[in-house]
Amino acid sequence: MTTRRTGLREQKKQATREALSAAALRLALERGPDNVRVDDIAEAAGVSTRTYNNYFSSREQAIVAAVTGERETRVAAAMADRPDGVGLATAVIEAIVDQYTAPGEPGRDALLLITTRPALREAYVDTIGAIEHPLTDAIAGHLGDTDPHTARVLAASVAAAVRVALERWLRTTATSVTAGGLVVPSGSFPDLLRTTLAPLAPALDAAEQQAHRRRHP
Repeated sequence: MTTRRTGLREQKKQATREALSAAALRLALERGPDNVRVDDIAEAAGVSTRTYNNYFSSREQAIVAAVTGERETRVAAAMADRPDGVGLATAVIEAIVDQYTAPGEPGRDALLLITTRPALREAYVDTIGAIEHPLTDAIAGHLGDTDPHTARVLAASVAAAVRVALERWLRTTATSVTAGGLVVPSGSFPDLLRTTLAPLAPALDAAEQQAHRRRHP
């Protein structure tokens, strides 16, 4: 019974978070982010301002959450779903690329909003840090390593590389907005991600080989 209550409570919390972020993005698109107050978001989601503050510390966080969702858990899940025989480097890079370039993520209007507002760009990039913990667990599970430090260092390096790629892409995209308001992405983001993550492949491969030698001396 306790487990069921906990599950229902978590579902309710997730639903509240999603309602707040959806309301924040909708109001920001309708009015412009500078004209949206925390009170407006809370009212639109049907909760109190106090409840809002339990989930987000700024309107930028709430707006960005509408387009990032639970990406950090999806990255880890994508790694876990990789077929047997796929190397760690490939598993990590493809999981990242898949989750950061999924169709409709974010939508054109949301992307335009994020890329043309420095505060939103910063908040969007800041969400990358959330992938580090679940990615650490996923890498550790892949390595079967009892030492968590290697997995943590690798996950932190991956998160840093994603941040570099995303910052670069958002800056170039922000300068590629046409007079008609359309976002014209500068280059392929999947290609940029792979290029930025490529220098980490040898370290990921080496960690995997070392783990294999420990298991099979």
